[in-house]
Amino acid sequence: MENPAQFYTHQVEYYETDRMGISHHSNYIRWMEESRTRFFAAIGWDYGQLEQTGIISPVVSVNCRYKQSTTFGDQVDIKLTVKHLDRVKLTLGYEMTCEGSLVCLGESEHCFTKDGRLLRIDRELPELYQTLAKFPA
Repeated sequence: MENPAQFYTHQVEYYETDRMGISHHSNYIRWMEESRTRFFAAIGWDYGQLEQTGIISPVVSVNCRYKQSTTFGDQVDIKLTVKHLDRVKLTLGYEMTCEGSLVCLGESEHCFTKDGRLLRIDRELPELYQTLAKFPA
């Protein structure tokens, strides 16, 4: 059964559109970040709290495949999945829909570091690793 933490809805704001009224492509990556930070908070691993301990999770890569445009006022539903998890890397998938139609498929890859040192999350953050492992794609 899907977990509510995996779902986020963003309403397209006017400032996110161009002169043609279409959502600018860069916003989809921002929406991915919004859904990711809310997902982490919902599963008990708030980014702000992690960063207070010195742990950061930089984006290693990001990818978007645009399928259909969105416009001001549209509600974009984002489903987040854990596509890959290993000792040092986390890959998240994002499926964005609007009124049931696919608008974007995205993916972001992350690692975890502390004091500039790469962390093995299975060993140094085992609770986080175990929590993320519960969300297979």
